[in-house]
Amino acid sequence: MAKKQKKYKIKTYKAAAKRFRVTGSGKLLRSKGGKSHLRRRRSKRAKRQLARMQTVENSAEVKRVHRLAPYLGKYKQNPPA
Repeated sequence: MAKKQKKYKIKTYKAAAKRFRVTGSGKLLRSKGGKSHLRRRRSKRAKRQLARMQTVENSAEVKRVHRLAPYLGKYKQNPPA
């Protein structure tokens, strides 16, 4: 009987996991920058648009984020032990 090969877990880069989100269809979303301070001079419309998340269109960037956070969007609550 062959011995089962152990699969290693990959560590997630937490900074990348906090900055991105995956939709139900698998698209990668990112939040916009420039929301922390100096917002008084911005128009209401510009501030409202900063609140929306934007899809990551560049396939190279999507690949990089999935490499940094491999379990992003795979498990909702409790990952398997």
